[in-house]
Amino acid sequence: QVQLQESGPGLVKPSQTLSLTCTVSGASITTSYYWSWIRQPPGKGLEWMGAIRYDGNIYYKPSLKTHTSISRDTSKNQFSLQLSSVTPEDTAVYYCAGSPNLNTVADRGRYTYWGQGTQVTVSS
Repeated sequence: QVQLQESGPGLVKPSQTLSLTCTVSGASITTSYYWSWIRQPPGKGLEWMGAIRYDGNIYYKPSLKTHTSISRDTSKNQFSLQLSSVTPEDTAVYYCAGSPNLNTVADRGRYTYWGQGTQVTVSS
C-alpha cells in the first residue's frame, strides 16, 4: 500500500520560506511516477504547484517558478517543497500526490496517490 505523508511547520511568518516534506512509503520515487505538490487556499480550488519526475526532472507552474523549489532525498524516499517570500495568500492546505503522467491540472481523479494534506498558515 502506497502512502504519502506531508510534514512541516503549520505557521510561517510573511517573507519567510515555507518548507514541506513528503515521505513516500510503499513505492520508490526513483522508479516511476511524477510526484507533485498541490495546494488549496481556503474557499478556493486546488492548484498544482510543481512536480519532480522519477528521474529527477522538475516541473513548475510558471507563475510560481520564481519562488518555488522542489527537491528530493532519494535515501529517505522523500521529496520536498520550498516556497520563498511567502505572503498570507500562500495560506492553504498543502498536499503531495503521485501520478503516472505529468498533470498540471489539479484534478484529484488524475492522481493515483494523495497525502492527507497539511495546513500551512502565513501570519505574523
